[in-house]
Amino acid sequence: MKEWTKEIEIEAPIEKIWDLFDGSLEKMQKIMPQVVGNTPVKITEEGVGTIYRQQYKEGKRIEEYDVETLEFLNTPDHKQMKVGFNLANMFEITAGYELTKINEHKTRFKYTTTNKPLKAFLKLFLWFASDKTVVEFVERVKQIAEEDTALVK
Repeated sequence: MKEWTKEIEIEAPIEKIWDLFDGSLEKMQKIMPQVVGNTPVKITEEGVGTIYRQQYKEGKRIEEYDVETLEFLNTPDHKQMKVGFNLANMFEITAGYELTKINEHKTRFKYTTTNKPLKAFLKLFLWFASDKTVVEFVERVKQIAEEDTALVK
């Protein structure tokens, strides 16, 4: 299993950033443009156990998988969500999003993802994987949240 973590400060209120992860396809596509479908399968009141059927476009192919919420916390100063899914019976993936309020207009965003190969031959492939995708994702969340915040001002 391989894990990557990246943290960044974002000049946007915590609620504005959290809103990007609310499950709506339109908002999700701002930060994850390859996601082409996000349909609720099971919604729980506490968040944990919620499942969405997600479609992800990779080139001309569309992968479909169920994304389950494994951890969920939503307080005014700290928000956290961890989801997990199985990609093409080849990788077990988790993605963790953590937001910590610094002040009314600044938030610390921490993104952690793990990738566990489910087939032996994929372990070598993962060994050479870089953090490029993680860095790009964190920077995209920052850019979108700050642009959205600037539009409101």
